[in-house]
Amino acid sequence: MDETVYMVRAKSRETCQDALDRLCAALGARPTLLPSDVVGPGWVARAVAVPAPRAPGMQ
Repeated sequence: MDETVYMVRAKSRETCQDALDRLCAALGARPTLLPSDVVGPGWVARAVAVPAPRAPGMQ
């Protein structure tokens, strides 16, 4: 797996969504889990950083 996963936790859906939006904009990441309050206390969201393309010949 060559991706980096980021998680955002917050007390409200709005705060979690705002943090997810800022994270994705700053890092060029894409959301993989929109804000959800199903797991544990508070709200959780996740994003994945898109890996940079490798130079030809690199493994």
